[in-house]
Amino acid sequence: MIYVTGDMHGVRERFSAPVLHKLKKDDYLLVCGDFGFIWEGTKEETAFLKKIGKKKYTVAFIDGSHENFELLEQYPEEAFCGARARHISGNLWHLKRGQIYTIDGARVFAMGGGENTDFDNQTVSTKWTGREMPSDDELREGERNLKAAGNEVDYIITHEPPMKLKEFMHLRHKGETHISGLNTYLEDMSRAVKFTRWFFGSLHLDKHVSAAHAAVFQSVVDARTGIAL
Repeated sequence: MIYVTGDMHGVRERFSAPVLHKLKKDDYLLVCGDFGFIWEGTKEETAFLKKIGKKKYTVAFIDGSHENFELLEQYPEEAFCGARARHISGNLWHLKRGQIYTIDGARVFAMGGGENTDFDNQTVSTKWTGREMPSDDELREGERNLKAAGNEVDYIITHEPPMKLKEFMHLRHKGETHISGLNTYLEDMSRAVKFTRWFFGSLHLDKHVSAAHAAVFQSVVDARTGIAL
């Protein structure tokens, strides 16, 4: 079974949530960016990553706009569910941008990354390296992989939403917002690709935006049904 949740930002209590006790050995928990547990590179942090990797279920996350990419990119790339991923520890993996993974019989397209809006926060910005946004090569690879799959997948996992959904959600809840090239790319993709469900995390909301699109944050959602556990 595939389950999806949103930004964790390194909050350890998220892995103590009672709802996660329902996940079994062959289950997968996909995290829609801003995982945040790879941040300082300390022994304590490494020990907690190993603890996550020892979970009976598999945890696989895409990156968001608040990650330490210098540390993240030091982890080795290995084959995972039919594509390339970074192996963090045990059952803990980082899903690379533009890849399609076959997970529990379903095809999952992953596109991490997002535009940061916190440049004034000097403490956080010291972790930023310009890798927050996908490169042109990563975007093109995503297009190639989707084309090879006949532009059809089961699930799409991103940090950012497509352009029109971002505009709608911000106008309704937060006022005006900036639309990035990534949002435009995802908007074009939403029109070209056939999919069952699309999950994204950057808005920090648990909300069904449409029949096929869901913003996720603290809920753990069954990917098949779109219903929170």
